[in-house]
Amino acid sequence: MYALIDGNNFYVSCERVFRADLNDRPVVVLSNNDGCAIARSNEAKALGIKMGAPWFQIKHLEEQAGLVALSANFSLYGDMSDRMMSLVAGLGHQQEVYSIDESFIDLTGIRGDMIRRSRLIRQRVLQWTGIPTCIGIGPTKTLAKLANHIAKTAERKPGVYPERFPGHGPDGSIAQICHLGKLSDNDKQTLFERTAVTDVWGVGPQIGRQLKDIGIATVQDLVQLDPVMVARRWSVVLERTVRELKGTPCIDLENEPLPKQQIACTRSFGHPVTEQAELAQAITEFASRAAEKLRRQKQQASQILTFVRTSPFRRQDDQYSRSMVLPLVRPTQDTGVLVNAALETLKAIYRPGFNYAKAGVLLLDLMPEGFVQGELAWGEPSSATGRVTKDRSRVMSAIDNLNTRYGRGTVKLASGGIEHGRLLQLGAVQPSWKMKQDRRTPRYTTHWQELAVVKG
Repeated sequence: MYALIDGNNFYVSCERVFRADLNDRPVVVLSNNDGCAIARSNEAKALGIKMGAPWFQIKHLEEQAGLVALSANFSLYGDMSDRMMSLVAGLGHQQEVYSIDESFIDLTGIRGDMIRRSRLIRQRVLQWTGIPTCIGIGPTKTLAKLANHIAKTAERKPGVYPERFPGHGPDGSIAQICHLGKLSDNDKQTLFERTAVTDVWGVGPQIGRQLKDIGIATVQDLVQLDPVMVARRWSVVLERTVRELKGTPCIDLENEPLPKQQIACTRSFGHPVTEQAELAQAITEFASRAAEKLRRQKQQASQILTFVRTSPFRRQDDQYSRSMVLPLVRPTQDTGVLVNAALETLKAIYRPGFNYAKAGVLLLDLMPEGFVQGELAWGEPSSATGRVTKDRSRVMSAIDNLNTRYGRGTVKLASGGIEHGRLLQLGAVQPSWKMKQDRRTPRYTTHWQELAVVKG
């Protein structure tokens, strides 16, 4: 048996923890550079705002409907996610953090009333973090995720499903918590008949349209299909989904995330960038962030890719897009080596006279740290230039610890620029390549200078 715990409208809920004035108001959180809506409160959804809606298309709702738009505050969301996940882990003995706001829990071997246990965990998360959640429970991960969707829908849209199911907890309600294992076959059929096939985990828009074209519109329709026929007509992935919906576990819990095959750090700029020096600052930060992620997952990179490009949406501008891959002499996770390699590729691909809109760094051909390829070499060449360097793993560890304790960017390479943190407060100019976050709230839980102030 599995449970899926999901933070409701997670980004918006994180903002509401520290701003009670946002409760009961339509709120959206915008993507990088305040481009489009990536999170919506229930009130915003009621206004018809779709996920991914461009900000310029919904901006008029600020005055017409009191819509509140906030820039994404990922430092806050990441920290609140860590707090939430540490609490929901208490529901079972194994946990898979599926995303920033979702977590699977393996309930195998756990006795007792799981609805009551889930309700206690939900109340604890709400009391200790302020984040409202919904919980779905089922014999497979797909059914647990479907049960979670049903629990959220029953809470947000009363009337879509029956209000009471005998035997499902003391009040029979499936809002907030839905345990499919406590429902009869007839009750599950009722729920499945009222749930669209596109709400199933693993059924994307394209497959959903194909299914609807042949009359498969609901979950109940999908459950009745023969898995072997599904594999022949569509794919083994959809076959696995159908088997899971029938109650046969096909997807194991992943206690440890699989090692990444590559690490990317890319960003669209807040304003067009023309100078190589500014691009170098951006590339330095991107390579530094990627190196930090690399060390966190205990890997090292053998190649690095750097790219720059103009915006295809600025038709009035001359267009240019170029990338370059640079093999490293030896796999590394050293920030200095990776930044040097990234800057070398930038010099090769940069062309003056263009309005650059996006750049990025990708670390490729990853392998476990400590892996050393046999070679004939004198010294320790670790960069693309072959310059001899010493092992600086302790230095990198010290930098990571300082940045973790005092905030990202506390210690960084000089090529990343000095317009940061304190200097911005003293009047320094924000680089044009920095993200536009005009509506970002304070990073209440991760930056000392942005702590919430309580007034008596």
